[in-house]
Amino acid sequence: MPLSEQEQRLLDEMERHLLQNDADVVTAPSGDRSLSYRNLIYGALLLLAGIGGLVAAVALGSQLGSVFSIAVGVIAFLAMLAGVMLAFTPVRRTGGATPRDDRSSRGTDSSFMDRMNDRWDRRQEGR
Repeated sequence: MPLSEQEQRLLDEMERHLLQNDADVVTAPSGDRSLSYRNLIYGALLLLAGIGGLVAAVALGSQLGSVFSIAVGVIAFLAMLAGVMLAFTPVRRTGGATPRDDRSSRGTDSSFMDRMNDRWDRRQEGR
């Protein structure tokens, strides 16, 4: 069942409002930040080293003394925390990532919504 003129106008107005006011939500997946595989690997290695240090601190706690084992445990925990932060901190891409105008990008690299709008227009025209 096709939309009425009022429903179509309301839908277009909502879409324009979304694109104008919530542009950061609309363009979030194509932003200029992403996770780096290098940082993921280094973060995972740092996390594993921290877990190993924590296990070593607990295992050697009775032999080396409580102050030393607490210090090693705290350092190991900080290493694990730094590893997680390093692994999941997004890095800024360099070059090539430029914001594009939604209406000027029609063609082969048009967005999903542009293609859906074109299909809707063709359907409304009876093609």
